[in-house]
Amino acid sequence: MINIFIAPTGLHSGLNSISIALLHALDTQGIKASFFKPVAPYTEGEIERSTQMVKQTYPLNPPQPMPLKQAQQLISTGQTDRLLEDLVGLHHIATAGTEVTIVEGLVPDRSEPYTAKLNAEIAKALNADIILVSSAEERTSGEIQADINLNAAIFGGFKNANIIGAIINKYGIPTESHFMLSNSDESDAERLSKAPKIELEHCRLLGTIPWQRDLISPRTLDIARQIKASTINAGELDTRRVKTITLCARTLPNMLNRLTAGTLIVTPGDRDDIILACALAETNGTPLAGLVLTGGLLPSDDVLRLCQKAITSGLPILSTNSDTFACANQLHHINTAVPEDDLQRIDLIRAHIAEHIDIPALLTAINAPHTERLSPAAFRFQLVERARANLQRIVLPEGEEPRTIQAATICQQRGIAQCILLGKAEIIHQVAEAQGIVLPDDLKIMDPDSIREDYVPAMVELRKHKNLTAPMAVAQLEDNVVLGTMMLALDHVDGLVSGAIHTTANTIRPAMQLIKTAPGAKLVSSVFYMCLPEQVLVYGDCAVNPDPNAEELADIAIQSADSALAMGIKPKVAMISYSTGASGTGSDVEKVKQATAIAKELRPDLIIDGPLQYDAATTASVAKSKAPNSPVAGQATVLIFPDLNTGNTTYKAVQRSAHVISVGPMLQGLRKPVNDLSRGALVEDIVYTIALTSIQAQQLKS
Repeated sequence: MINIFIAPTGLHSGLNSISIALLHALDTQGIKASFFKPVAPYTEGEIERSTQMVKQTYPLNPPQPMPLKQAQQLISTGQTDRLLEDLVGLHHIATAGTEVTIVEGLVPDRSEPYTAKLNAEIAKALNADIILVSSAEERTSGEIQADINLNAAIFGGFKNANIIGAIINKYGIPTESHFMLSNSDESDAERLSKAPKIELEHCRLLGTIPWQRDLISPRTLDIARQIKASTINAGELDTRRVKTITLCARTLPNMLNRLTAGTLIVTPGDRDDIILACALAETNGTPLAGLVLTGGLLPSDDVLRLCQKAITSGLPILSTNSDTFACANQLHHINTAVPEDDLQRIDLIRAHIAEHIDIPALLTAINAPHTERLSPAAFRFQLVERARANLQRIVLPEGEEPRTIQAATICQQRGIAQCILLGKAEIIHQVAEAQGIVLPDDLKIMDPDSIREDYVPAMVELRKHKNLTAPMAVAQLEDNVVLGTMMLALDHVDGLVSGAIHTTANTIRPAMQLIKTAPGAKLVSSVFYMCLPEQVLVYGDCAVNPDPNAEELADIAIQSADSALAMGIKPKVAMISYSTGASGTGSDVEKVKQATAIAKELRPDLIIDGPLQYDAATTASVAKSKAPNSPVAGQATVLIFPDLNTGNTTYKAVQRSAHVISVGPMLQGLRKPVNDLSRGALVEDIVYTIALTSIQAQQLKS
């Protein structure tokens, strides 16, 4: 067991975020880590903050820390040894079945001078490696070095203590209040370019975490809680985020430029002109963070009636009895700590920090072992890294759709793919501006009207056996999915992703007609990569074939096993049925038995077994009693469902009930990669599907 003790060197170091991010960084490498907070300043009966955040974001159940008051009592009565023994006992509970444990220390407090020494004692008792965490806020590189040296001495110095490195947080943070910055002020990148480089002596720098404005942005709900505002209209109170705060007491023409996406407008409650201007901006597609009305003044019913469309679209409207000056003072000193229930922000913060941690250096320092388990984080990390390795051109026919535009922007910025949006440039730019999205310069936008005629002759040639004429081809190419498919057919792009606003049939039909199946493939099928809490499983076929026969089901199993292997998942294929082994009879069971035999004969190199019930396939304890001699039962990584009804129902039940991310459906059996999206797809889903498509394109070319 390896313990990594996270030791903050002072207040406001972002300790909780660093701990969560280190768990994430280890998870991306397939290392099963646990979390342990030994002592925390909280009241017994509450759920301690860090522990609660871990429970909500990982399949871990760390024990509650010892309350600081209890630790104080033991220390004051000379029972420090007893304290450490009790903490070692808690540690044993926290670390069961894991390889590495992140141990979060106490924040040093001037009013509690022994806390830093207690951190050193706990780290020593657990024989832990130590990572020092310091904040760069209002500090020079020399001051940071002095802070690191001082705290290293508390742990016995660099020579005597097992200090494996330091992480510097909040690099490049602005000196003025973040929320009072306007979107036109100095950008994060400009500020970082001017920040002095941080270098450490005697201590390995494991990461410098740049401050980023978007990651500090609370929900409008969090602002409402802190200023104790009442709600006139909740709207999207719990999902909209505050990027900037603007106090509006000036005349209307002088504040219109402040009505931008993510801005929280604070104004006296009797300023009907500003209220109506905000409502107009909202209805024109600018999602404001919200409107705070001060002085206890409420708009009239007539004004609210004029704002109804904005209210319906989700504009949060709050009211506070404080005057504008008092409210501004509250907002200036707002607490930016991430709330335990803001899971989206926790996820963004941990990913951002993990991206700036030197993971190879961390693994070298702790000499951490690797396992074959592919966690969801490791799977997503792998997708992005492999997509980046060989940039592919991915066409997005739904180029004017907001989620697609945002996903393309992310992929372009992260180097996942060269995205091509099909659509009118002016519309795409309008949508992006309304959503507060800055389109990268290298993101390609292609007007379908300007290229459609170029593909008519080739489409006529491809479909001449169906007597397709040029006018018919022009009409079909009016559909951007068909146009994008023709671009792929002619190798003008490497892959296609569609489905955010189109049905699966709309995406697959052109591919079947123009791309056709790959050599050796009997049919086109699909898989979902199900990111369960502990690992990623492959489900097939859950999107395409309603009722495959035995030969087709065997082909789906082989395709799915190859798809798993291609994404770094060792395939152990379970052919799912309502019966395990020879326990049941009937035509449905017989089909699965036949399919299993055919697949084994065609691909003796694969580990395949069936029929297996779902629980026998995935749960070791059930497998022991139902299929003790199966090479797959209890450890299946690829699950093949007998028909679309079963597969689609199961994947959606698991996805929604277990709150897991499902990447896909990824289509199999086509000559070139075309992938479908769920119409309820999140931006994150689209990003990973683009990455998946890029990897498919790389493999088909190799």
